[in-house]
Amino acid sequence: MILDELAAYAKQRVQGAKEKIGTEEIKERALRLPRGGFRFESALKGPKLSFICEIKKASPSKGVLSRNFPYLEIAQEYERAGADCVSCLTEPKWFLGSGQIFREIRDGISLPMLRKDFTVDEYQLYEARCMGADAVLLICSLLDTRTLARYLAVCDGMGISALVETHDEEEVKSAVSAGARLIGVNNRNLKDFTVDFSNAAKLRNQVPSSALFIAESGVSSPGDVAALKEIGADAVLVGEALMRAEDKKALLSAFRGAAG
Repeated sequence: MILDELAAYAKQRVQGAKEKIGTEEIKERALRLPRGGFRFESALKGPKLSFICEIKKASPSKGVLSRNFPYLEIAQEYERAGADCVSCLTEPKWFLGSGQIFREIRDGISLPMLRKDFTVDEYQLYEARCMGADAVLLICSLLDTRTLARYLAVCDGMGISALVETHDEEEVKSAVSAGARLIGVNNRNLKDFTVDFSNAAKLRNQVPSSALFIAESGVSSPGDVAALKEIGADAVLVGEALMRAEDKKALLSAFRGAAG
């Protein structure tokens, strides 16, 4: 299963990172930084549907999405087009991302940024903060409720947000029990990477109104955006459609129009 491979490789990467910079040192560096102001979740709290626009060169299911990958230009185009936040993949093997790409984008835009990776160790939370991340991704398929709660507390201490990703009812319950304030429902099954666009709608009522509801994956048209607006999504995360679009500004404008 691809998620198991991604998690196993993430553990290897963390071990390698720890050999260069130890856990206590990365933690100290992160905690020396000014405490964040939860910019990511603040940006998603407006009255209209918010857009988290993703930057990724490849994916396990689709392969390379952008052979010419001017990631900084793409991020700046998102910002000019009115994106609310930017998500950037840092997973290097299947998504061809890196911390260096993230840092360069961070230096080049002012929007809140989500470091999107496969979090399997507390180390990665401090690492993300040192990269300049405003938010991290926590995937319920990889983390039990107790670990989720502990990682959420670490994020709160640094003033950064955590997008807690779910795929089924049990995972939503785990996210709620852990105290997640941003709950994403992924329409993509990370075990086999198939997409069921109705998944967000099926789980919408399981997410309490006290949490922001983010629909992830499968958005390809203004009609999809309108459907997610209809079910009461607070935000949508859009990756592949934007990465493949020649005119990203025009597509995001069409999405915004469908959001009302």
